[in-house]
Amino acid sequence: MKPPADRLLDLNGAGADLPAPARPRYGLRWQPVLAVSTLLTIVSSALALQFTGTIDKAWGDWTTIIVLNATYWYTWALFTPAIVWLSQHFRLERQGIGIAFLVHAPAVALFSFGHIAAMAAVRWWMAVSQGMEYSWWVRVQRSTLETVDWEMMTYWAIASLSLAVLYYRESRDRELRSSQLETRLVAARMAALQQQLQPHFLFNTLHAVSSLMHSDVEAADRMLIRLSDLLRMTLEHVGHPDVTLQTELDFVSKYLEIEQTRFADRLIVRFDIDPDALDTLVPSLLLQPLVENAVKHGIARKAGPGHIDITARRDHDKLRIEIRDDGAGLTENALSALQKGIGVSTTRARLQHQFGADFRFEFHHHKPGVTVVVAVPWREDHHGRTGTQAGDQAQAGPGPGGGRPYLRERTI
Repeated sequence: MKPPADRLLDLNGAGADLPAPARPRYGLRWQPVLAVSTLLTIVSSALALQFTGTIDKAWGDWTTIIVLNATYWYTWALFTPAIVWLSQHFRLERQGIGIAFLVHAPAVALFSFGHIAAMAAVRWWMAVSQGMEYSWWVRVQRSTLETVDWEMMTYWAIASLSLAVLYYRESRDRELRSSQLETRLVAARMAALQQQLQPHFLFNTLHAVSSLMHSDVEAADRMLIRLSDLLRMTLEHVGHPDVTLQTELDFVSKYLEIEQTRFADRLIVRFDIDPDALDTLVPSLLLQPLVENAVKHGIARKAGPGHIDITARRDHDKLRIEIRDDGAGLTENALSALQKGIGVSTTRARLQHQFGADFRFEFHHHKPGVTVVVAVPWREDHHGRTGTQAGDQAQAGPGPGGGRPYLRERTI
C-alpha cells in the first residue's frame, strides 16, 4: 500500500514511517511586492520633487516625475516573479557556482536591458505625445552606459531578498520539524520507560504469589485474581502516558490489596486525598513503584504492624504527593542502592523527560521510616468526568472500584 504523501516508507525495519523532508516553499506573494513598489514610487517621487524645488525649478513637470518613478519601480515589480524563481531554483550551495553563473549572468544582463528599454519607451511615449522628437535607441544606449551598474545592483538586491525569505522559511520549517522529532523522541523514551516498569512490577508480584503458594494456597489464589485485575487496568492504559490521580490511586489500591494478602494486619494503609486533586493528571504508574518500596524496605522489615500514609493536595501550581511509612527505615547505603534500582531510577527519568526541571522527587529520612515527596505541575483532566458525575459518584461512598473512594481520608 502506498504511504501517505507526507510520509516516507521506513526501509530500515524501525517499525514506523519516517516524516518526509520539508519541501522548500518557493516564491513571494504579490501583495508585498506591490506594496514595496508603491512605497518606493512615493518616496522616489517625493525626493525628486524636493530636489527640483531646491534648484529653483517649477513643479510643472511633476506628473512626468511621478510617471517615470512609477515606471521604474513597477517594471522591476513585474520582473520580480521571474527573478525570484531563478534565484531560488539556481542557488550557489545546491547547483554550484558554475551553473549559477551560467544562469544569473545572462539573466542580470537581460533584465537590466529590459528595464532600461522600458524606461526609454515611456520617455519616448511622453516626448511624442508632446510633439517632440525622441530617439529611443539613442536613449537606450546612453542609459545603459549611465545606469547599468545600478540596474545590476537592483537585480541582485531582489535576488538576495528572495533568498533571504526562502532561507527564513526553511529555517522555520527545520525548527518545527526538529521540535516535532524531539517531541516524538521524548514520547518514545517515555513509552520505553513505562514498558520497563510494567514487567518489573509483574515479576515482583508473581514472586510474592510464588512465596505464598507454600503457606496459603487460597490466599495465593485470591492474589492471582487481584493480579489479573491489575493487569487488566494496566492494559487499558497502554499508550497513555498520563492518567488521572483517581485512576492511579485505584491501581495502587488494587496493588495494596495484594500486599495485604501477604501481610494481613501488619499492613495498614491510609489515604488522605484532597477531592479537588482526583481529576488532575499524573504519569501512569507513578505511585506503584514508590508504594512497593515502602512495603518492601519499610513494612516487610518491621516486626510489628506498619503504616503507609498516602497524601495528595494542591501546593500552589503543583500537585504534591507524599508516601510515608513508619517502617524500619533505610541507611544511606541502602537509600543510594534504592535510587539506582529500576523503580526509582525509571520514575525519576520519566519525570525528567516529561517535566524537565519543573518537578520534585525527594526522599526524606525520619524516625521511624521514610517519606517520598513527588510534586508535579497541576494539570486538570478536561476530558474526564463532569462535575455533576463526580459529585454523584462521591455520594456513592468509599470502596475500591466504586465511585470516588478517596474523599479526604480512607483506610485500606
